[in-house]
Amino acid sequence: MSVLKITTFQAYLFWENIDKNLQNLGLKLSSIREKTDLIILPEMFSTGFTMNAPTLAEEMGGKTMEWMRAQANKFEAVVTGSLIIKENNQYYNRLIWMRPDGTYEKYDKRHLFGLGKEDSVYSPGKDKLIVELNGWKICPVICYDLRFPVWLRNNNIDYDLLLIVANWPEKRSLHWRTLIPARAVENQAYVVGVNRVGHDGNEIYHSGDSMCIDPNGKTVYYKPNDEDLYTFSISREELIKNRRAFPFLRDADKFDLF
Repeated sequence: MSVLKITTFQAYLFWENIDKNLQNLGLKLSSIREKTDLIILPEMFSTGFTMNAPTLAEEMGGKTMEWMRAQANKFEAVVTGSLIIKENNQYYNRLIWMRPDGTYEKYDKRHLFGLGKEDSVYSPGKDKLIVELNGWKICPVICYDLRFPVWLRNNNIDYDLLLIVANWPEKRSLHWRTLIPARAVENQAYVVGVNRVGHDGNEIYHSGDSMCIDPNGKTVYYKPNDEDLYTFSISREELIKNRRAFPFLRDADKFDLF
């Protein structure tokens, strides 16, 4: 399909309260009236960005994944966001790509936020995820990954859309607002970043600033400060036109990370 319709939810999250978050998110999502292809939630959308994994972690197929499965089926759309998963006695900040038929893909956060001690609690992922949706190739990543352009480099034009789910604090919002357009321009891809809003349990404020930037660096959507559920469309024709007019990726350095 030429057009991909995306719904982003820049949500307020209730600290370490899975049931309350799922209830609130479900209530707010129920206001969606138009058909959408993809619903994007923030990082750790069921708990907030917490290091309390031993108490809050779920097994694969737990209630948060079941909630995602129900929402995907209800809206006939992919639902994605990250949550805390325990697997083989290790904890992961894991993004789930839940399809309407209940099948899913997963991505474990590659770059763990050492400043917040995430690397002392969670195990890092090793593999990049590329998924397909309605003819679009999509690369979903998590928050701190945004700072590492080598990991996100669009080698061999692997993806058309880079998707970042986050709990990015307001005090570093300038970095967020700078890096997302940079990733879009350098990789000639759409970039969508979905952040949370409000204070977390550590009294860290999140200003949202969720956005979609096109391959030319132009803003398709941007929202600071307030909780916001918003649906917009991106055009594959515009993406192809950009890459044909400016074939910069053809001249890029070729490399393998491993």
